[in-house]
Amino acid sequence: MEEKKINVGIVGLGFGREFIPIYQKHPNGGKVAICTRNPETLKSVGDQFGIPEDLRYTDYYEMIKNDELDAIHIVTPILEHFPQTIAALEAGKHTACTVPMATSVEECKKIVETSEKVGKYYMMMETSLYTREFLYVKALQDQGKFGRIQFVRSDHMQNMMLSGWGDYWRGFPPFYYGTHALSPVIELIGKRPKSVICHGSGHLSADKAEKYNSPWAVETATFTFEDTDVVAESSRCLFETIRQCRECFDLYGTEMSFEWESVIDDGHVIFTGIDDAEKIVCPDTDALLPEQISAFTKREAISDTTQASFRQGIGHGGSHPHLVHQFLSALVEDRQPSVDARTSATITCAGICAHESAMQGTKRIEIPDFGFKK
Repeated sequence: MEEKKINVGIVGLGFGREFIPIYQKHPNGGKVAICTRNPETLKSVGDQFGIPEDLRYTDYYEMIKNDELDAIHIVTPILEHFPQTIAALEAGKHTACTVPMATSVEECKKIVETSEKVGKYYMMMETSLYTREFLYVKALQDQGKFGRIQFVRSDHMQNMMLSGWGDYWRGFPPFYYGTHALSPVIELIGKRPKSVICHGSGHLSADKAEKYNSPWAVETATFTFEDTDVVAESSRCLFETIRQCRECFDLYGTEMSFEWESVIDDGHVIFTGIDDAEKIVCPDTDALLPEQISAFTKREAISDTTQASFRQGIGHGGSHPHLVHQFLSALVEDRQPSVDARTSATITCAGICAHESAMQGTKRIEIPDFGFKK
């Protein structure tokens, strides 16, 4: 890859601070600007990573005016994703954004249209597509080890009782934040999701249910896909359901199957016969990355282990350097990122439609066609 340097501005310095040293050390990483509303956080993080004073911002809209910046990486609260993404694209910046893309079908369509209109690339930074587990299973699938895929199941079970989550999360509709569960399913099946039927289960306490008019403690959905008889099942919860956090998927084939571990570090399971099961630990993925950033796949590479995303996400499976590498590589090579705007909209809207189905009494909802291709 050519040694072109990409200058990136990062907004949101909670979870977002983890990406600063990766951009700084990536062979195609150039200048890094940072932005947060909190002046104390701005100074602390800026000093920690040696960010020049003229690349520190408390105003996002001032940062995106900087002509030196080629791209923006958004790591802010969910309800800010859409307006900040549109602003960055319209300012002529390639844009990466943490999940989800947006919270309505119309917003997702607008991001796709804007990205294509201004000629700038968009990437949803979906950690679940670059975990050790996903990359391991995808490699086995590409080798044909599973045989014919028969069924895929996923869940993202998370109880956001810990401190560190903003109030905007309170009562958030489960499948509005469904991308961690849905992206592996959609990628492994490799077909466009067509429709969904979703059941709401249980109920939230009134203080949570009233915030988004979303009553369900758990949402569980069944998805159909274009040009295949394989169906996927997925479940989501965010509050008032007790279990250890898990962002997982299971894949069942005619020759081999994979099941995610039930408890962190207990071991995943590979099935190769009716009675043949083996617990495995998925290998690290550092060899897939430039040497300069390969160490960031390790859990110990996380600089702030008190941050809520780390405590409940277990470092996101070593995915952070892969996301940076995929984004910068796309910009250097002048091509669409792996999780481009149309793919991002497909994944995000599958979840939005699932919630709509639950709210309409399990009505089958057709998922918009954004031109998803694999």
